[in-house]
Amino acid sequence: MTTSSSAAAGGPADDCGAVELAAGVHWIGALDPGLRTFDLILRTANGTTYNSYLVRGDDGVAVIDTVKAELAHDFFARLEGVARYDEIRVIVLNHLEPDHTGALPELMRRAPRAQLYISKRATAMLKALLKPRDDDRPLTYQTVGTGDEVSLGGRTLRFLHTPFLHWPDTQCTWLVEEGVLFSGDVFGCHHCDARLFNDACGDFRFAFDYYYAHIMRPFKRYVVEALKLIEPLPIKLIAPTHGPILRDRPRRYVTRYRELSTPSLAERLDQGERSLIIFYMSAYGSTARMAEAIRTGAEEEGGIRVSLYDLEGGETQPFVDLIESADALALGSPTINGDAAKPIWDLLSSLTVIDLGGKLGAAFGSYGWSGEAVRMIEDRLRGLKLRVPVAGLRIKLIPTDEELEECRAFGRALAGTLVRGGRGRVVEFAELQSATIENLGV
Repeated sequence: MTTSSSAAAGGPADDCGAVELAAGVHWIGALDPGLRTFDLILRTANGTTYNSYLVRGDDGVAVIDTVKAELAHDFFARLEGVARYDEIRVIVLNHLEPDHTGALPELMRRAPRAQLYISKRATAMLKALLKPRDDDRPLTYQTVGTGDEVSLGGRTLRFLHTPFLHWPDTQCTWLVEEGVLFSGDVFGCHHCDARLFNDACGDFRFAFDYYYAHIMRPFKRYVVEALKLIEPLPIKLIAPTHGPILRDRPRRYVTRYRELSTPSLAERLDQGERSLIIFYMSAYGSTARMAEAIRTGAEEEGGIRVSLYDLEGGETQPFVDLIESADALALGSPTINGDAAKPIWDLLSSLTVIDLGGKLGAAFGSYGWSGEAVRMIEDRLRGLKLRVPVAGLRIKLIPTDEELEECRAFGRALAGTLVRGGRGRVVEFAELQSATIENLGV
Protein backbone atom coordinates (compact mmCIF):
# COMPACT_ATOMS: atom_id res chain seq x y z
CA MET A 1 0.00 0.00 0.00
CA THR A 2 1.33 3.41 -0.92
CA THR A 3 1.17 6.32 1.45
CA SER A 4 0.46 9.73 -0.02
CA SER A 5 3.25 12.14 -0.87
CA SER A 6 3.83 14.82 1.71
CA ALA A 7 4.49 17.35 -1.05
CA ALA A 8 2.04 18.22 -3.78
CA ALA A 9 2.87 17.20 -7.32
CA GLY A 10 5.32 19.71 -8.63
CA GLY A 11 5.43 21.61 -5.35
CA PRO A 12 8.54 22.65 -3.44
CA ALA A 13 10.55 20.18 -1.42
CA ASP A 14 10.33 20.69 2.32
CA ASP A 15 12.43 19.14 5.07
CA CYS A 16 10.93 15.66 4.77
CA GLY A 17 8.45 15.50 1.88
CA ALA A 18 8.80 13.51 -1.32
CA VAL A 19 7.83 15.32 -4.52
CA GLU A 20 5.80 13.68 -7.27
CA LEU A 21 7.28 13.94 -10.77
CA ALA A 22 4.79 11.71 -12.58
CA ALA A 23 2.23 9.09 -11.59
CA GLY A 24 4.06 6.74 -9.21
CA VAL A 25 7.39 8.54 -9.62
CA HIS A 26 8.81 10.61 -6.76
CA TRP A 27 11.90 12.63 -5.94
CA ILE A 28 13.27 11.47 -2.57
CA GLY A 29 16.63 13.20 -2.62
CA ALA A 30 18.34 15.74 -0.38
CA LEU A 31 19.11 19.46 -0.52
CA ASP A 32 22.54 20.88 0.31
CA PRO A 33 22.20 24.66 -0.13
CA GLY A 34 25.25 25.55 1.97
CA LEU A 35 27.83 23.64 -0.09
CA ARG A 36 30.34 26.02 -1.72
CA THR A 37 32.96 23.64 -3.14
CA PHE A 38 32.36 20.23 -4.72
CA ASP A 39 35.14 17.66 -5.23
CA LEU A 40 37.70 20.38 -4.45
CA ILE A 41 37.47 21.91 -7.94
CA LEU A 42 33.90 23.12 -8.56
CA ARG A 43 32.50 26.29 -7.03
CA THR A 44 28.89 25.92 -5.96
CA ALA A 45 27.45 29.39 -5.33
CA ASN A 46 23.96 27.92 -4.91
CA GLY A 47 24.88 24.63 -3.25
CA THR A 48 23.67 21.41 -4.83
CA THR A 49 21.11 18.64 -4.62
CA TYR A 50 21.58 14.89 -4.40
CA ASN A 51 18.69 13.58 -6.42
CA SER A 52 17.27 10.15 -5.70
CA TYR A 53 14.09 8.77 -7.20
CA LEU A 54 11.42 6.19 -6.40
CA VAL A 55 9.35 4.41 -9.06
CA ARG A 56 6.29 2.34 -8.19
CA GLY A 57 4.99 -0.50 -10.34
CA ASP A 58 2.27 -3.09 -9.82
CA ASP A 59 4.79 -5.63 -8.52
CA GLY A 60 7.05 -3.47 -6.40
CA VAL A 61 9.13 -0.35 -6.00
CA ALA A 62 12.50 0.74 -7.39
CA VAL A 63 14.90 3.25 -5.86
CA ILE A 64 17.21 4.93 -8.35
CA ASP A 65 20.41 6.31 -6.78
CA THR A 66 20.74 7.48 -3.18
CA VAL A 67 22.40 10.49 -1.49
CA LYS A 68 25.62 11.33 0.36
CA ALA A 69 25.87 9.73 3.78
CA GLU A 70 25.62 12.99 5.71
CA LEU A 71 22.12 13.63 4.31
CA ALA A 72 20.80 10.07 4.55
CA HIS A 73 18.23 11.07 7.20
CA ASP A 74 16.40 13.33 4.72
CA PHE A 75 16.48 10.61 2.07
CA PHE A 76 14.96 7.97 4.34
CA ALA A 77 12.32 10.37 5.65
CA ARG A 78 11.17 11.14 2.11
CA LEU A 79 11.29 7.50 1.07
CA GLU A 80 9.18 6.42 4.04
CA GLY A 81 6.55 8.97 3.03
CA VAL A 82 5.76 7.12 -0.19
CA ALA A 83 6.78 3.46 0.29
CA ARG A 84 7.51 0.68 2.76
CA TYR A 85 10.90 -0.97 2.77
CA ASP A 86 9.42 -4.41 2.15
CA GLU A 87 7.97 -3.11 -1.15
CA ILE A 88 11.39 -2.25 -2.57
CA ARG A 89 12.40 -4.88 -5.14
CA VAL A 90 15.00 -2.95 -7.14
CA ILE A 91 17.83 -0.56 -6.33
CA VAL A 92 19.56 1.03 -9.33
CA LEU A 93 22.89 2.83 -9.12
CA ASN A 94 23.55 4.84 -12.25
CA HIS A 95 26.87 6.02 -10.81
CA LEU A 96 28.81 4.84 -7.76
CA GLU A 97 30.50 8.04 -6.62
CA PRO A 98 30.03 8.49 -2.82
CA ASP A 99 27.61 11.40 -3.20
CA HIS A 100 25.18 8.94 -4.81
CA THR A 101 25.91 5.82 -2.77
CA GLY A 102 26.30 7.18 0.75
CA ALA A 103 22.91 5.88 1.90
CA LEU A 104 23.15 2.58 0.03
CA PRO A 105 24.47 0.31 2.83
CA GLU A 106 21.70 1.34 5.21
CA LEU A 107 19.08 1.12 2.45
CA MET A 108 20.13 -2.46 1.72
CA ARG A 109 19.82 -3.29 5.43
CA ARG A 110 16.32 -1.82 5.57
CA ALA A 111 15.19 -3.33 2.25
CA PRO A 112 16.49 -6.93 2.38
CA ARG A 113 14.29 -8.07 -0.54
CA ALA A 114 15.82 -5.56 -2.96
CA GLN A 115 18.08 -6.58 -5.84
CA LEU A 116 20.90 -4.16 -6.71
CA TYR A 117 21.47 -3.30 -10.40
CA ILE A 118 24.71 -1.71 -11.62
CA SER A 119 26.59 -1.40 -14.91
CA LYS A 120 29.06 -4.07 -15.94
CA ARG A 121 31.96 -1.71 -15.25
CA ALA A 122 30.85 -0.89 -11.72
CA THR A 123 31.69 -4.14 -9.93
CA ALA A 124 35.22 -3.25 -8.83
CA MET A 125 34.09 0.16 -7.65
CA LEU A 126 31.17 -1.28 -5.71
CA LYS A 127 33.43 -3.57 -3.71
CA ALA A 128 35.96 -0.80 -3.11
CA LEU A 129 33.41 1.80 -2.01
CA LEU A 130 31.19 -0.33 0.23
CA LYS A 131 32.70 -1.64 3.43
CA PRO A 132 30.01 -3.96 4.84
CA ARG A 133 29.57 -4.60 8.53
CA ASP A 134 29.97 -8.10 9.93
CA ASP A 135 26.20 -8.45 10.30
CA ASP A 136 25.39 -7.30 6.74
CA ARG A 137 23.96 -9.78 4.27
CA PRO A 138 26.34 -10.85 1.49
CA LEU A 139 26.66 -8.25 -1.22
CA THR A 140 24.80 -9.42 -4.32
CA TYR A 141 24.10 -7.50 -7.47
CA GLN A 142 23.05 -7.82 -11.10
CA THR A 143 25.07 -6.18 -13.88
CA VAL A 144 23.25 -4.66 -16.86
CA GLY A 145 24.06 -3.08 -20.21
CA THR A 146 22.32 -1.21 -22.98
CA GLY A 147 18.91 -2.70 -23.72
CA ASP A 148 18.64 -4.77 -20.54
CA GLU A 149 15.33 -4.29 -18.72
CA VAL A 150 13.74 -4.77 -15.32
CA SER A 151 9.97 -4.94 -14.95
CA LEU A 152 8.17 -3.59 -11.90
CA GLY A 153 4.78 -4.65 -13.22
CA GLY A 154 3.39 -2.10 -15.67
CA ARG A 155 6.62 -0.13 -15.38
CA THR A 156 9.79 -0.98 -17.31
CA LEU A 157 13.28 0.23 -16.48
CA ARG A 158 15.60 0.02 -19.49
CA PHE A 159 19.33 0.62 -19.10
CA LEU A 160 21.68 2.63 -21.32
CA HIS A 161 25.43 2.09 -21.04
CA THR A 162 27.05 5.56 -21.04
CA PRO A 163 30.61 5.03 -19.74
CA PHE A 164 32.95 7.84 -18.64
CA LEU A 165 30.21 10.37 -18.01
CA HIS A 166 32.08 10.99 -15.93
CA TRP A 167 33.25 7.70 -14.35
CA PRO A 168 33.74 4.37 -16.17
CA ASP A 169 30.67 2.90 -14.43
CA THR A 170 28.03 5.44 -15.44
CA GLN A 171 24.75 4.50 -17.02
CA CYS A 172 21.31 6.01 -17.59
CA THR A 173 17.96 4.42 -16.76
CA TRP A 174 14.92 4.94 -19.00
CA LEU A 175 11.40 4.58 -17.60
CA VAL A 176 9.71 3.46 -20.78
CA GLU A 177 6.03 4.04 -20.00
CA GLU A 178 6.45 7.55 -18.58
CA GLY A 179 9.21 8.84 -20.85
CA VAL A 180 11.45 9.69 -17.89
CA LEU A 181 15.23 9.55 -18.27
CA PHE A 182 17.10 9.06 -14.99
CA SER A 183 20.33 10.38 -16.44
CA GLY A 184 22.86 10.16 -13.61
CA ASP A 185 25.31 13.07 -13.75
CA VAL A 186 24.50 13.76 -17.40
CA PHE A 187 22.38 16.93 -17.80
CA GLY A 188 22.95 17.77 -14.15
CA CYS A 189 24.46 20.80 -12.43
CA HIS A 190 25.23 22.12 -8.98
CA HIS A 191 22.28 24.40 -8.29
CA CYS A 192 20.13 23.95 -5.23
CA ASP A 193 16.57 25.29 -5.30
CA ALA A 194 13.79 23.74 -3.22
CA ARG A 195 11.35 24.37 -6.08
CA LEU A 196 13.22 21.54 -7.87
CA PHE A 197 11.91 21.94 -11.43
CA ASN A 198 13.66 23.86 -14.21
CA ASP A 199 10.59 25.97 -14.95
CA ALA A 200 10.08 26.87 -11.28
CA CYS A 201 13.57 27.53 -9.90
CA GLY A 202 15.95 30.40 -10.58
CA ASP A 203 18.16 30.85 -13.61
CA PHE A 204 20.72 28.02 -13.64
CA ARG A 205 22.09 28.30 -17.18
CA PHE A 206 25.54 29.30 -15.94
CA ALA A 207 25.59 26.37 -13.50
CA PHE A 208 24.54 23.97 -16.28
CA ASP A 209 27.34 25.05 -18.65
CA TYR A 210 29.88 25.34 -15.83
CA TYR A 211 29.12 21.77 -14.75
CA TYR A 212 29.53 20.50 -18.30
CA ALA A 213 32.84 22.35 -18.67
CA HIS A 214 34.36 20.85 -15.54
CA ILE A 215 32.76 17.39 -15.41
CA MET A 216 31.81 16.29 -18.94
CA ARG A 217 34.11 18.26 -21.21
CA PRO A 218 37.17 16.00 -20.80
CA PHE A 219 34.98 13.13 -22.07
CA LYS A 220 33.36 14.78 -25.09
CA ARG A 221 33.81 11.75 -27.31
CA TYR A 222 31.84 9.70 -24.79
CA VAL A 223 29.17 12.39 -24.58
CA VAL A 224 28.71 12.10 -28.34
CA GLU A 225 28.36 8.31 -28.09
CA ALA A 226 25.83 8.64 -25.27
CA LEU A 227 23.79 11.15 -27.25
CA LYS A 228 23.33 8.53 -29.97
CA LEU A 229 21.40 6.48 -27.40
CA ILE A 230 19.57 9.39 -25.79
CA GLU A 231 18.51 11.59 -28.71
CA PRO A 232 16.06 9.06 -30.24
CA LEU A 233 14.14 8.68 -26.96
CA PRO A 234 10.70 10.33 -26.64
CA ILE A 235 11.76 12.21 -23.52
CA LYS A 236 9.13 13.89 -21.38
CA LEU A 237 11.31 14.56 -18.33
CA ILE A 238 15.02 14.31 -17.46
CA ALA A 239 15.83 13.45 -13.85
CA PRO A 240 19.59 13.97 -13.19
CA THR A 241 21.43 13.27 -9.94
CA HIS A 242 22.31 16.93 -9.33
CA GLY A 243 20.39 20.14 -9.87
CA PRO A 244 16.96 20.93 -11.30
CA ILE A 245 14.67 18.28 -12.71
CA LEU A 246 14.11 19.09 -16.38
CA ARG A 247 10.40 18.84 -17.14
CA ASP A 248 9.94 21.94 -19.32
CA ARG A 249 11.23 21.30 -22.84
CA PRO A 250 13.82 18.75 -21.70
CA ARG A 251 15.14 18.24 -25.21
CA ARG A 252 16.69 21.72 -25.07
CA TYR A 253 19.25 20.33 -22.65
CA VAL A 254 20.03 17.38 -24.90
CA THR A 255 20.53 19.84 -27.75
CA ARG A 256 22.79 21.97 -25.56
CA TYR A 257 24.99 18.94 -24.84
CA ARG A 258 25.23 18.32 -28.57
CA GLU A 259 26.29 21.94 -29.14
CA LEU A 260 28.87 21.87 -26.35
CA SER A 261 30.32 18.59 -27.63
CA THR A 262 30.70 19.57 -31.29
CA PRO A 263 34.09 20.99 -32.35
CA SER A 264 33.87 24.34 -34.12
CA LEU A 265 37.36 24.77 -35.58
CA ALA A 266 37.03 21.76 -37.89
CA GLU A 267 34.11 23.49 -39.62
CA ARG A 268 36.36 26.42 -40.60
CA LEU A 269 39.26 24.35 -41.95
CA ASP A 270 39.56 22.95 -45.45
CA GLN A 271 39.07 19.22 -45.68
CA GLY A 272 42.24 17.47 -44.52
CA GLU A 273 43.83 20.68 -43.22
CA ARG A 274 45.56 20.44 -39.84
CA SER A 275 45.93 23.13 -37.20
CA LEU A 276 48.92 24.15 -35.08
CA ILE A 277 48.81 26.79 -32.35
CA ILE A 278 52.00 28.38 -31.06
CA PHE A 279 51.97 30.12 -27.68
CA TYR A 280 54.95 31.98 -26.28
CA MET A 281 56.26 34.35 -23.64
CA SER A 282 59.29 36.50 -24.37
CA ALA A 283 61.22 38.71 -21.93
CA TYR A 284 63.50 40.47 -24.44
CA GLY A 285 62.15 39.32 -27.81
CA SER A 286 64.35 36.27 -28.40
CA THR A 287 61.66 33.63 -27.80
CA ALA A 288 59.26 35.75 -29.86
CA ARG A 289 61.66 35.64 -32.81
CA MET A 290 61.92 31.88 -32.39
CA ALA A 291 58.11 31.55 -32.40
CA GLU A 292 57.80 33.58 -35.60
CA ALA A 293 60.46 31.49 -37.34
CA ILE A 294 58.79 28.25 -36.22
CA ARG A 295 55.51 29.51 -37.67
CA THR A 296 57.21 30.32 -40.97
CA GLY A 297 58.76 26.87 -41.15
CA ALA A 298 55.51 25.10 -40.30
CA GLU A 299 53.61 27.02 -42.98
CA GLU A 300 56.14 25.92 -45.58
CA GLU A 301 54.93 22.36 -45.12
CA GLY A 302 51.49 23.04 -46.58
CA GLY A 303 48.19 21.55 -45.48
CA ILE A 304 48.44 23.18 -42.08
CA ARG A 305 47.01 26.34 -40.55
CA VAL A 306 49.25 27.99 -37.94
CA SER A 307 48.17 30.51 -35.29
CA LEU A 308 50.56 32.49 -33.11
CA TYR A 309 49.68 33.94 -29.67
CA ASP A 310 51.70 35.96 -27.18
CA LEU A 311 50.51 34.90 -23.73
CA GLU A 312 51.56 38.23 -22.31
CA GLY A 313 48.68 39.81 -24.21
CA GLY A 314 45.74 38.00 -22.65
CA GLU A 315 44.22 35.59 -20.16
CA THR A 316 45.00 31.91 -20.70
CA GLN A 317 41.49 30.52 -20.16
CA PRO A 318 40.00 31.66 -23.51
CA PHE A 319 42.72 29.68 -25.31
CA VAL A 320 41.43 26.37 -23.96
CA ASP A 321 38.70 26.22 -26.61
CA LEU A 322 41.28 26.80 -29.34
CA ILE A 323 43.55 24.06 -28.05
CA GLU A 324 40.69 21.59 -27.76
CA SER A 325 39.95 21.94 -31.48
CA ALA A 326 43.58 22.08 -32.63
CA ASP A 327 45.76 19.17 -33.70
CA ALA A 328 49.02 20.41 -32.20
CA LEU A 329 50.43 23.07 -29.92
CA ALA A 330 53.91 24.42 -29.35
CA LEU A 331 54.86 26.34 -26.23
CA GLY A 332 57.76 28.76 -26.01
CA SER A 333 59.22 30.26 -22.87
CA PRO A 334 62.47 31.77 -21.67
CA THR A 335 64.01 30.19 -18.59
CA ILE A 336 63.48 32.47 -15.59
CA ASN A 337 64.98 31.41 -12.26
CA GLY A 338 65.27 27.85 -13.50
CA ASP A 339 61.64 27.65 -14.59
CA ALA A 340 59.22 28.45 -17.39
CA ALA A 341 57.21 31.67 -17.22
CA LYS A 342 54.13 31.42 -15.02
CA PRO A 343 51.53 32.02 -17.81
CA ILE A 344 52.85 28.87 -19.52
CA TRP A 345 52.05 26.82 -16.41
CA ASP A 346 48.70 28.58 -16.05
CA LEU A 347 47.81 27.54 -19.58
CA LEU A 348 48.97 23.97 -19.09
CA SER A 349 47.07 23.58 -15.82
CA SER A 350 43.86 24.74 -17.51
CA LEU A 351 44.05 21.91 -20.06
CA THR A 352 42.98 19.20 -17.64
CA VAL A 353 39.33 19.93 -18.54
CA ILE A 354 39.72 18.88 -22.19
CA ASP A 355 40.60 15.72 -24.09
CA LEU A 356 44.15 16.03 -25.39
CA GLY A 357 44.50 12.46 -26.63
CA GLY A 358 46.35 12.20 -29.93
CA LYS A 359 47.45 15.83 -30.13
CA LEU A 360 51.08 16.75 -30.78
CA GLY A 361 53.09 18.98 -28.46
CA ALA A 362 56.42 20.76 -28.66
CA ALA A 363 58.51 23.16 -26.59
CA PHE A 364 61.09 25.82 -27.38
CA GLY A 365 62.69 28.87 -25.81
CA SER A 366 65.71 31.04 -25.29
CA TYR A 367 67.79 31.07 -22.15
CA GLY A 368 70.67 32.86 -20.51
CA TRP A 369 72.18 30.38 -18.04
CA SER A 370 70.81 26.84 -17.85
CA GLY A 371 67.66 26.57 -20.00
CA GLU A 372 65.54 24.17 -17.93
CA ALA A 373 62.19 25.55 -19.14
CA VAL A 374 62.03 23.61 -22.41
CA ARG A 375 62.56 20.20 -20.82
CA MET A 376 60.10 21.02 -18.03
CA ILE A 377 57.42 21.97 -20.56
CA GLU A 378 58.06 18.80 -22.54
CA ASP A 379 57.63 16.68 -19.41
CA ARG A 380 54.31 18.36 -18.65
CA LEU A 381 53.08 17.89 -22.22
CA ARG A 382 53.82 14.17 -21.99
CA GLY A 383 52.09 14.05 -18.62
CA LEU A 384 48.99 15.49 -20.31
CA LYS A 385 49.17 12.60 -22.83
CA LEU A 386 50.33 14.64 -25.80
CA ARG A 387 52.87 13.14 -28.17
CA VAL A 388 56.15 15.08 -28.35
CA PRO A 389 57.69 13.87 -31.64
CA VAL A 390 60.30 16.62 -32.09
CA ALA A 391 62.95 17.29 -29.44
CA GLY A 392 62.64 20.66 -27.75
CA LEU A 393 64.65 23.54 -29.18
CA ARG A 394 66.78 25.76 -26.91
CA ILE A 395 68.77 28.78 -28.06
CA LYS A 396 71.09 30.79 -25.84
CA LEU A 397 70.24 34.49 -25.67
CA ILE A 398 69.66 36.19 -29.04
CA PRO A 399 69.17 33.78 -31.98
CA THR A 400 71.52 34.14 -34.93
CA ASP A 401 70.41 33.78 -38.54
CA GLU A 402 71.65 30.17 -38.48
CA GLU A 403 69.71 29.50 -35.29
CA LEU A 404 66.55 31.03 -36.77
CA GLU A 405 66.94 28.56 -39.64
CA GLU A 406 67.01 25.82 -36.98
CA CYS A 407 63.71 27.23 -35.73
CA ARG A 408 62.22 27.06 -39.23
CA ALA A 409 63.43 23.46 -39.54
CA PHE A 410 61.85 22.75 -36.16
CA GLY A 411 58.54 24.11 -37.46
CA ARG A 412 58.80 22.06 -40.67
CA ALA A 413 59.54 18.88 -38.70
CA LEU A 414 56.59 19.40 -36.37
CA ALA A 415 54.24 20.23 -39.23
CA GLY A 416 55.51 17.31 -41.29
CA THR A 417 54.84 14.88 -38.47
CA LEU A 418 51.36 16.32 -38.09
CA VAL A 419 50.43 16.31 -41.77
CA ARG A 420 52.02 13.01 -42.80
CA GLY A 421 52.08 11.12 -39.53
CA GLY A 422 48.51 11.69 -38.32
CA ARG A 423 47.48 11.94 -34.73
CA GLY A 424 48.61 8.45 -33.73
CA ARG A 425 47.49 6.35 -30.82
CA VAL A 426 48.04 7.36 -27.20
CA VAL A 427 46.66 6.12 -23.92
CA GLU A 428 43.52 8.14 -23.18
CA PHE A 429 42.76 9.56 -19.76
CA ALA A 430 39.53 7.56 -19.64
CA GLU A 431 41.40 4.31 -20.26
CA LEU A 432 43.99 5.21 -17.64
CA GLN A 433 41.23 5.98 -15.13
CA SER A 434 39.52 2.67 -15.85
CA ALA A 435 42.76 0.72 -15.50
CA THR A 436 43.45 2.38 -12.16
CA ILE A 437 40.05 1.32 -10.87
CA GLU A 438 40.44 -2.23 -12.13
CA ASN A 439 43.79 -2.47 -10.32
CA LEU A 440 42.27 -1.79 -6.92
CA GLY A 441 42.79 -5.45 -6.10
CA VAL A 442 39.12 -6.39 -5.88
